[in-house]
Amino acid sequence: MKIALVQQHASEDQESNLSRGIAAVRAAAANGAQVIAFAELAFSRFYPQVPATLDSLSHAEPIPGPTTDEFCSLAAELGVIIVLNVFERGKDNQTYDSSPVIDADGTILGITRMIHITEYEYFHEQGYYAPGDTGAPVYETKFGNIGVAICYDRHYPEYMRALAVKGADIVFIPQAGSVGEWPEGLYEAEMRVHAFHNGYFTALCNRVGQEENLDFAGESFVCAPNGEVLARAGTGTDEILYCDVDLAEVAKSNARTLFMRDRRPELYQDWI
Repeated sequence: MKIALVQQHASEDQESNLSRGIAAVRAAAANGAQVIAFAELAFSRFYPQVPATLDSLSHAEPIPGPTTDEFCSLAAELGVIIVLNVFERGKDNQTYDSSPVIDADGTILGITRMIHITEYEYFHEQGYYAPGDTGAPVYETKFGNIGVAICYDRHYPEYMRALAVKGADIVFIPQAGSVGEWPEGLYEAEMRVHAFHNGYFTALCNRVGQEENLDFAGESFVCAPNGEVLARAGTGTDEILYCDVDLAEVAKSNARTLFMRDRRPELYQDWI
């Protein structure tokens, strides 16, 4: 399976952002990509850099809605799977950080909503997002079983393990990570360990570019189930990162042949 991570900056012109995203999907599909993923809030500025207001919350959109309609049509036309991330307004009028997963026939397989919501300088997310209520779904597609861990959720081993228990072959991570946010090496190390512990591929797609208060790093990457980094995008670059992944490696991984086999889930609830 060939995947593509679209690492692109987002200006204040949402129509331009969307047009560049559509062009990126067409380019990725022309280059043989079967699953194409975007970063967190790929088509808008990163709203949580500043505290939420009624005006900023008004940017939330429904799913299905204008953005997903565009990409559903595109997925059906090109026969590709698309993993998006948008600022969603749910039917309950709550707002969420959400990743709809669009199948190759243009249908929305489901929505993953970020569960763990943080609050600190330039990441004022608790004012924007209600905690997700869709669990940790894994989507069965013609190209493999896909999980999504939205940005902050990747820090929670319980969430990442749940995706493995449900049979994920690859986990996409839409992220908004800034330059210098983490100690040297930790940015990749965390996802390498998740891949190794859980026996799936991890594919992290990060925002890029200078915005109001943050300089988003880019540096998207893909890890194999043995923890090896297979592909990396540049720092501060707009680009499409391609990677060929062999899903047969999942079944042969240490996690799937040993770690998952020897788990003791009957003990864990009392521990934590």
